[in-house]
Amino acid sequence: MEKSAVVAAPERFAQIQQNYIQQLAGVMSSPERVQELIQKDRRFSSEAWKGNEAFATMAALYLINSQALTQMAEAFEGDHKTQEKVRFLTQQFVDAASPANYLATNPDAQKRIIETKGASLRIGIDNLMHDLERGRITQTDETAFEVGKNIATTEGSVIFRNDLIEVIHYKPHTPKVGQRPLLLVPPSINKFYIMDLQPGSSLVEFSLDQGHNVFLVSWRNVGAEQGNLTWDDYIKLGVLEAIRVTLAASGSKDLNLLGFCVGGTLVTTACAVLAARGDTSVHSLTLMTTLLDFSETGVLDVFIDEQHVAMREATIGSGGLLSGRDLASTFSMLRPNDLVWNYVVRNYLKGEAPPAFDILFWNADSTNLPGPFYCWYLRNTYLENNLVKPGHVRVAGQKIDLRQIKLPVYAFGAQEDHIVPWESAWASAKALVGCKTRFVLGASGHVAGAINPASKNKRSYWTASTSAMGTSPLAWLSKTKEQPGSWWNDWAHWLSAHKGGEIPAPKKLGARGFPVLEPAPGSYVKVRLA
Repeated sequence: MEKSAVVAAPERFAQIQQNYIQQLAGVMSSPERVQELIQKDRRFSSEAWKGNEAFATMAALYLINSQALTQMAEAFEGDHKTQEKVRFLTQQFVDAASPANYLATNPDAQKRIIETKGASLRIGIDNLMHDLERGRITQTDETAFEVGKNIATTEGSVIFRNDLIEVIHYKPHTPKVGQRPLLLVPPSINKFYIMDLQPGSSLVEFSLDQGHNVFLVSWRNVGAEQGNLTWDDYIKLGVLEAIRVTLAASGSKDLNLLGFCVGGTLVTTACAVLAARGDTSVHSLTLMTTLLDFSETGVLDVFIDEQHVAMREATIGSGGLLSGRDLASTFSMLRPNDLVWNYVVRNYLKGEAPPAFDILFWNADSTNLPGPFYCWYLRNTYLENNLVKPGHVRVAGQKIDLRQIKLPVYAFGAQEDHIVPWESAWASAKALVGCKTRFVLGASGHVAGAINPASKNKRSYWTASTSAMGTSPLAWLSKTKEQPGSWWNDWAHWLSAHKGGEIPAPKKLGARGFPVLEPAPGSYVKVRLA
């Protein structure tokens, strides 16, 4: 069989066909079966669906057809990437085909038109035209938030700025702080304030409350003039420069470093550069939902192959920008029911205004990426998985060998993460063979799982009784115990051992050579796409 060939076992298809016929017979002969099916799906849970036999039957038929199509896609056998593409495209079709997504087949939307005497239809059309003009779907009430006013409000100052980053130094919350400062590096593909949302939901605020002297990288939302920046530039002008500034401004010889998502990939690369240089500036490393080993990248893998990467390299690899809107659209299609069709129904069919939600406001605040940086990242991580191959790539003049990193590491994965599958977060932490690593698994997804404020103490997380990583993610999981509340508390306890003793909190922000340039959150974070 050719590697790219996809075949199906006839006996499996026969089984699917037999099951479908049984399901179809049940739907056509039993109203109770119809109700049983649709009440399990929130798209069809209202009385408008359940109380109308025609609409209820249509929804039930959609559900059994969807199940059969999904099972057929899963029954195909072939190489892993082709299988995943078949499943992904089938799921896109299944989600798009829902009768809830169209006015003619959505009784909820029809009922609302009657109740509002047509106003909902007019408002829905206005909402659609507004979004078409902007080129994206509105997911939240964006007028409810303003960066620096009611989001990203933790008190601090910008003390350094170059062509790529601003470094923010935050005002301590405690009379004494850890001798080692804490440097936070958010993903470079998003704005930093996912780590400083509203009071009570801010990782920056929480870290200050724990007695840390906190610094943070704010990545620039790059424009055409930064279109030539490379992965090396993000390491040298970004992470390594931020480490230098933090150490100089704090007067410390080393620091604790945290990276979130791509920020974690960047800081680990920087740690490998420092290790190759014999530099001990980093004392500990925290990785939040981070990929280093890209062997299994989940659904994102369907977008990336040699042809796609070569196309990107030919168009923007030598200079240019990847539009933030393109990247945001890709991520939305990973969860189309939640991030696309849900808003099509509410905004356009029902003419409703989405509620205010800070995480969705952040999600809509897209950022551009320099083409050379993006293309290096695609080829050397998702396509070729070069970071875990010792000496295979050179960054900032050094051969990258993750085995040379020898630090205490705290690694977090999220159970329902569709961007960094938790098993891959585990494998990535496992790749740091020279490190003493504590791996923790949190409930929920990529963002909601990571940004799980200790003040609300919701959800749960899993920890092993020992710091050993185990031989596989499932072997590790089998030895864990579920803990109630936020994993932030566990991380705070771990990090407290790496503060390096306590010293009086600085009375003013910045330092000699690093004067206050402007109040936090700074200028770079406020640059939005037109």
